[in-house]
Amino acid sequence: MLLGRTASGLYWMHRYIERAENIARVVDAGLRMALTRSADAPATWSSVVATSGTEEGFRQKHDTCTADSVADYLLRDTDNPSSVLSSIEAARSNARMVRTALTRETWESVNEAWMVIKRVLAEPVPASELPFVLDRIKREAALIRGSFHGTMLRNEIFNFARIGTFIERADNTARILDVKYHLLLPSISYVGTTLDNYQWESILRSVDAHRSYRWVYDVQYKPTNIADYLILNGRMPRSLNFCYVNIVENLRFLAQDYGVTHACQTTAGTTLATLRDNTVKQIFGHGLHEFLTGFIAQNNRLGFEIAETYNFD
Repeated sequence: MLLGRTASGLYWMHRYIERAENIARVVDAGLRMALTRSADAPATWSSVVATSGTEEGFRQKHDTCTADSVADYLLRDTDNPSSVLSSIEAARSNARMVRTALTRETWESVNEAWMVIKRVLAEPVPASELPFVLDRIKREAALIRGSFHGTMLRNEIFNFARIGTFIERADNTARILDVKYHLLLPSISYVGTTLDNYQWESILRSVDAHRSYRWVYDVQYKPTNIADYLILNGRMPRSLNFCYVNIVENLRFLAQDYGVTHACQTTAGTTLATLRDNTVKQIFGHGLHEFLTGFIAQNNRLGFEIAETYNFD
C-alpha cells in the first residue's frame, strides 16, 4: 500500500496539472468572446473571472475587468493559488516529492513544462502574444498527459493520479456550466431557446468541446443540448458522466488491491448512478443550478473522503 504522503502527492500533482490547463482554456474562451463582441468586452472578462472561481481574490487587487488585468491574474499572479503559474509550481513540487513513483519520462515532462511556463509567463503577456502562450500551456499539459499514459504501469500509482485528474476536471466542468449558463441566460423564459451562438460556443470552448459537440448534435447551440453533452454524454472526455466512470473504475481498482471497500467508493458510485439515472429534461425540471451545485458539493465531499481514507498528509 502506498504511503499516504505519496498517494497525496500523485493525486494533487494531477489535480494541479488539470487546473493549469483548465484556466488556460477559460482565458482562451474569454479572448475569443472578447474579439467577437468587443463592445461588451468588460462583461466578457468579468464572466471569465467568475467562471474561474477567483472573483473574490481578483476584486481585492483590481478595480476593472480588462484583458490585461484578467489574463495577468489568472495566468501569472502567484497570489492567486489557482493561476497557471501557481498551479504548475504546485504540480512540479508534488511531482518532485513523489519522484521515485514516476517514470523518467513523466518527471521530465513535468519539469520541462514548469521551465517553459515559467519562461513564457516571466513578464506580462502582451495581447498579441496571448493566443500563443495559451496554446503553449495547453500543449505542455498534453505532453505531460501523454508521457504519463505512455509509460506508467497501471497500478495504484496510476489510480491515484487518475482520480485526481477527474475530480478536478468534473469540478471545472460543473462550475463552467453553472456560472456561464446563468450569466448568459437573461431570464427563465429563455430556457430551451437559442441565444447568441457566440456566447454558447464560449461554454463549449472552455472545455474544448465545440467541435465534438457538432459531431454529436449537428445543430445550432442549444442550452439543453449543451447541458446534456457536458453532464450526461459518456463519450465526451470532460463530461461529468465520463469523469465519474473513470473515478469509480480507479477507486474500484484500489479497493481490489487493498482488499477493502470504503465510504469513498460508495459516494462515487452514488454520484455516477445519479448521472446515469437522470435525463437532461429531468435535470432542467428540477433546476440546472440546483443539480450542479449539489454535484459540486458531492464532488468536494468525495475528495475529502479519499484524503481521509488513504491518509493524505
